[in-house]
Amino acid sequence: MVRQRSAKPLFIGSIPIAASNSINKKPMQPFHFNGRGNLRSLIRVAASRSSFLAAGALTCFLSVPIGAQQSDSTRKPVLVQPGAPGQATQTLPQSTRATLPLPSPKDAGFMQGMIMHHAQAVEMTALIESRTENTNIRLLGARISQSQSDEMKFMKRWLEIRAEPVSMPMADMPGSHSHGQDPPGHQILMPGMLSSQQMNELKKAKGSEFDRLFLTGMIQHHIGALDMVKDLFDTAGAGQEAELFNFATDVDSSQRAEINIMRNMLGEKPVK
Repeated sequence: MVRQRSAKPLFIGSIPIAASNSINKKPMQPFHFNGRGNLRSLIRVAASRSSFLAAGALTCFLSVPIGAQQSDSTRKPVLVQPGAPGQATQTLPQSTRATLPLPSPKDAGFMQGMIMHHAQAVEMTALIESRTENTNIRLLGARISQSQSDEMKFMKRWLEIRAEPVSMPMADMPGSHSHGQDPPGHQILMPGMLSSQQMNELKKAKGSEFDRLFLTGMIQHHIGALDMVKDLFDTAGAGQEAELFNFATDVDSSQRAEINIMRNMLGEKPVK
């Protein structure tokens, strides 16, 4: 006689998944796992909870600076004035208002004089085409003509906006002078401008002689423009208006560069 062993139950962890026939008379029901559906459900739940948590965290994060801004908006700004070297900074009253410096009469005079100065430079460059085949001279002349023509338009517009005349009486030109070849008071020129005799010599010259006279004359002309800029900034209260300041500094830097180019073309050592 053979004894039948009773089957021991199988466990996963502490959960029985099978038992002997003597314990469980009913056959086991198969367990079907729908992996795709259950996985999607889990993802939906996780995503919705994550979105909820993220929205809550974002709300808390944004509420802090908003509250800080609301509290800061009630505070009045503090106005301070830096002290001179060795002196303390001063706190100014809330009624303090900024004031712009009054325009200097020197500003309009500088623009009026520089228009006349630029006009002669453009006149000089117009002589190049019929008097020299030097490519470098032609390129330089085209550059000077274009830039100074554009600057003349700017200066005229600057004066017109401020209801200032585009030209000024000859006797009132600051820094102007008469050349020795002309009768006193006959020809008043801005610093560096060529006299009528110099212009006539330039018009008569051809080829390499024209090149030399053009370069030496334009160097003289540019140095005069630098003197005009220096005179502007050396005058108390002048040259402080933003557009004028930027223009005058651009004139100084560009004409210094062109002076060195022309000196190099003459075989001279550029000036730093």
